[in-house]
Formats: sequence, structure tokens, C-alpha cells
Amino acid sequence: MRQKRLKSNSVSGGVKIAATLVLTVAVAVGCTAGPKPEVPAAAQEQTIKSVKVQKVVKQKIGDPLEQVADVVSATQLDVMSKASGEVKQILKQRGEQVAAGDVILKLDTVDMQLQKEKASLQLSSSQDALNKAKQDLTNSKTEMANSVKKMEQALLDVTKAYNKAKNDYDQGLIAKPQLDQAETAWKNQTMDLDLLKQKQKTLDTSDNLSALESQVQSASLSMKELERSMSNLEVKAPIGGILTELPIIAGMTIQPGVKVGHIQQFDPILIKAQLTENSAKLVRGKQELIYYIPGSAEKPKARIKYLSDSMDTQSKSYELELEVANTNGQLKPGTKVQIQLTTEQEQIVVTVPTLSVVREGGDSFVFVLVGDTVEKRKVELGRLSELNQEVLSGVKEGEQLVVSGQNQLKDKEKVQLAETK
Repeated sequence: MRQKRLKSNSVSGGVKIAATLVLTVAVAVGCTAGPKPEVPAAAQEQTIKSVKVQKVVKQKIGDPLEQVADVVSATQLDVMSKASGEVKQILKQRGEQVAAGDVILKLDTVDMQLQKEKASLQLSSSQDALNKAKQDLTNSKTEMANSVKKMEQALLDVTKAYNKAKNDYDQGLIAKPQLDQAETAWKNQTMDLDLLKQKQKTLDTSDNLSALESQVQSASLSMKELERSMSNLEVKAPIGGILTELPIIAGMTIQPGVKVGHIQQFDPILIKAQLTENSAKLVRGKQELIYYIPGSAEKPKARIKYLSDSMDTQSKSYELELEVANTNGQLKPGTKVQIQLTTEQEQIVVTVPTLSVVREGGDSFVFVLVGDTVEKRKVELGRLSELNQEVLSGVKEGEQLVVSGQNQLKDKEKVQLAETK
């Protein structure tokens, strides 16, 4: 038995030795074969990368951008008294709708009426005096003209007599004293006519009516002033709107320049908002915007009346004013409305998946497939909506956008499309 065990152990040991020799030989062969050769770097660069692409499309980026705005009256004016007097009658009440020109209150007219009657009498008296003076002047001129004609005729007669006397003297029919007498008569008549014509000229050129005309003009101006003052005894609304203040009661005595009321114009009415620079850019160039009252289904449009070109240095904002017709009085000053800075159509914009954007420092890039190469494009990004982002510039609708592997790509690198399963 013992011999059999020894023989068995001897065979087993031999097998182990043989296996060890075989393993040693294998290791030696492996060592002498050397390391496996590496792939050259140039060959690695020539490997074409596979990418996935999708078309750049337009889609809704979100709901229209909105801004809270305030409703304010279009115009506000104080109603001022232009005359003094006692308040006799109040025709409008606080909170009442008034139209431009409506009489709000009336002042006592008794004293002013007496002054007007006195001024009227003065005007009438001055006018009568002027008319009489004009008639007298006309008569005087007529009489003067008649006198000149008579004297001209008399001069003709005297001239004929003088000429006859000269002829008679030359013929020896009359003596020298008679000729001298005829000559003297002719000279006196000529001098009298010249003097009368000078008086006529003075009468025609003299301004004897200026003083009376000044009196009439002064009385007329006084009359107009009183009429204007009497019209101011009726305090009227300068604009249409709501009479929001009326601190006056009947019996009060007021002076010129006193505030007797306040009117706010509600039709049209204004919607005002303060916009940020980005919001102002969205509105600039538009003619109207949509607005609505919270809780209302109606969304009418309002005309843009004013948009500031420069930022307010204190509020750091741009002022926006919308003008709205408010015939039904639905919009009340002091309330708030929502205005839409963009339309539904403006929310449909060119977008790209957010994950397709490669960011380097402060810039953003995407890769666009053109043929079999990619172009690295710098893009300007806008609004973000879940997994998509608005692109303001850099890519256009319909271009092939790389959406996988873009972080390992270089500009103008050749690529191939990944197989789709």
C-alpha cells in the first residue's frame, strides 16, 4: 500500500514540474516579443467624428411679455377766477361731468352792470361830439369852398375892369387916378383870394378831430374791458372732464386768481408705464400696444402717444404713454392695467436646444453642418424657455444644427452623420 502511495505522489509531482516549465517558457516568449505598437497621432486625427443634427426651427418661446401700467387723466387743469365778486349761483357739482365752456358758477353782476351803463353813456356822448364835430368840419369846408369860388369870380370881374381901365388910359379916356384905383382894386382882390385859399388849405390839413376821436376810442376800450370783465363773472370750464374739486359755496366773495375748481379729463385717458431698456427696445418702432384690465377678457389696442428716447437718470427707466378713448368711462385714474410689450406672433422665434450651445468665456457658440464640415458660429441669445433658447443672431431657420458631440468639434472640421436606429 505504501509503495502505491509513493508512486502516485511521484507521478503527481512530475506533472507539476512539467506545467511550471511550460509556463516559464511562455513568459519568456512573451518577454522577448516586445510591446504592442501604438497607433500614430496623425492617424488618430484623421478619424472622422460622428454627430447628430437637427433643423433650426421657429417656435413659441413663451407668452407675450407684459408690464404693469397706471391709468392717469390725460389733462388736469385748475379752474381759476378771473374777476372779483360774490358767488351768486353754483351750477355744477363736484364729481359732475362738464364740457368745455360749461358755466360752473356765476358772480354778482350788479356793480359791473352799473359801470357798464356809465361807460356806455360816456361812449355815446363822445361819439355824438365826434359826429357833430365832423359835420361842422364838413360844413366849414363847404362854406370855405364856396367863398373861394365867389372870390375867384370876383377876381375875374376886377381883372376885367383893371384891363379895361388900362386900355381906356392908353386911349386917353380916363385919367391916371382912375387907372390906379382899378389896379388897387385888382391887387386887393388877388391878396384876399390868396389869403382865403391859405385858410382853406389850413382847414383841410388841420386835425381838429383827433382829440374827440381819442375820447371815443378810450370810451370804446373801457366798454370792451367791462364787457370782458362781465363775461368773467361766469366761471367756465376750460376743458371737458370730471369736476373733481369745487371748494366754493354760494355767498363767498372771491378775488381774481383764486382756484375755484379742478377738472380731470378722462376721454381720452392715458396709460403710463416705466420701462427698462430691454423693454423699451421691444416697444420702439411700434404704433400701438394691447392692454387689458386684469380679470377682463377684452384686449383692445391703444395708440402709443410717447416713448422717451433717453433714460430718466433718477428712475433709470423710459417713460411710455398710451392714449385710449374712454367714452364709456371704463378706465378710471388710479387703477392699473396690463400692457403687452410683444404680440403672440413675436413670441414665435428662432430657437436652439440649450444643450447645443457651447460656452467659451462670456461668448456663446453653436456648430452648424454645411456639407460635410461644421462651422462654428457665435450667437446672441435671448429668452429661455425650458430646454430651448431664443437666438437673436448667428443662425437662421432651416440650417442644420449640431446637437451631439459639439463640445469636441473645431471650426471647419469634417464630420459624418451618426447612424440613426
